[in-house]
Amino acid sequence: MKKVTQPSQNGEGKQLHVLVVDDSAMVRQVMQGILTSDRKIRVTVAADPLIAFPKIQKDPPDVIITDLEMPHMDGLSFVRKIMVESPVPMVVCSGLAAKGTELALRALEQGAVEVINKPKLGVREFLHESAVRLLDTIWSAAAARVGPVSHDRSAPARPATDSVMTRRIRSASAAPARNLVALGASTGGTEAIRVVLKAMPADCPPIVVVQHMPEGFTRAFAQRLNTDCAIQVKEAEDGDRLGRGEALIAPGNLHTVVERSSQGYGVKVMDGPLVSRHRPSVDVMFRSVADSAGANAVGVIMTGMGDDGARGLEEMKAAGAATIAQDEASCVVFGMPREAISRKAVDYVLPLHQIASQILESVLDDQPAPR
Repeated sequence: MKKVTQPSQNGEGKQLHVLVVDDSAMVRQVMQGILTSDRKIRVTVAADPLIAFPKIQKDPPDVIITDLEMPHMDGLSFVRKIMVESPVPMVVCSGLAAKGTELALRALEQGAVEVINKPKLGVREFLHESAVRLLDTIWSAAAARVGPVSHDRSAPARPATDSVMTRRIRSASAAPARNLVALGASTGGTEAIRVVLKAMPADCPPIVVVQHMPEGFTRAFAQRLNTDCAIQVKEAEDGDRLGRGEALIAPGNLHTVVERSSQGYGVKVMDGPLVSRHRPSVDVMFRSVADSAGANAVGVIMTGMGDDGARGLEEMKAAGAATIAQDEASCVVFGMPREAISRKAVDYVLPLHQIASQILESVLDDQPAPR
């Protein structure tokens, strides 16, 4: 297996310490083999949380990967206890059954920063085929800022706009009418997307979202958002049309592109190679929006590791779209917004709670969204 390495996140010469907590000896063995293929990573293992706790005290890990269904203590309780008492970036490993996806989303709400699939066919084959993604996930988690989690999931129907204008770069008076919103995020993005979509009014322009998340989990994520938001939210299906008050979430492990026809905007969902190390890729979606909507779009890049979306947002800006990046202070990981900003692809750099109001300011009411 080809080694996949990342720059050290923990200081020169120091290995990243990953603790794998899973009651399956095979999962522990295979994960250990994949992770240690990167010489900058060292791994310890535990069969359940009760075995893990003394190991954490003796040799604190930089990242914890945990199963969600284990003996003695379930993974959700484990995540909650760690995030309250001594926060560490946590990656949850979950099955695709309804119970598994629900538990994974609850773990993300409790403070876990990433989710990966449980093996579907054969543990060894599945994990080896996913080595690049697994290693990327661990390095993303290692870069995440974590802390005690607030369990207040409330959010104002529409955020205040008092200080939105203080960080703007160009005049909105010169902007064309805009009727499509494109959002991209990765590590920490599930909560960031929830905050933005929950602040959208029921008649907002159509929204298309790419959140780096495995297949199966995006459907549960969309369903959960749909219960929280005034707008309609669903996982995108090939041929879906985009209308006002609707948001489509790109399905995991498939690219989603936006196309325009005489009937308005729609999406095409397709397989394909990893782009910017991801599928779905924010770059793929943003580039399609640049082509199909041009200056009639708003692009938003939010928290996440790496550079997926930066080039696509640059293309959106070149096409005349308004572009927004989440600021460093409110990001779990500032990688994707930082790269977009460094490319001068961003019009506005804003804290998370101001992004929704800036989207709405960037949309003029005199041009309805196509249906």
